[in-house]
Amino acid sequence: MVPPTRLDYIGEMIDALKKLIEAAKTANPSEEHREEQRRSFVYGNTHFENALITREMVDREAEKLAKEEK
Repeated sequence: MVPPTRLDYIGEMIDALKKLIEAAKTANPSEEHREEQRRSFVYGNTHFENALITREMVDREAEKLAKEEK
């Protein structure tokens, strides 16, 4: 029996990734989940630039914006 090569492993990973992408296309996140993801994205990007930014700060500002939109 021939041992799997690195290319075989990469091919398996690509196939698995394709399946995950197809599954993600059918996902229908709730508004709460979408907001959670948005805040996580904001935190990740701002904290990367400024380590003083906290999740609490992001949540506080998001709540302020939500109140202003009403």
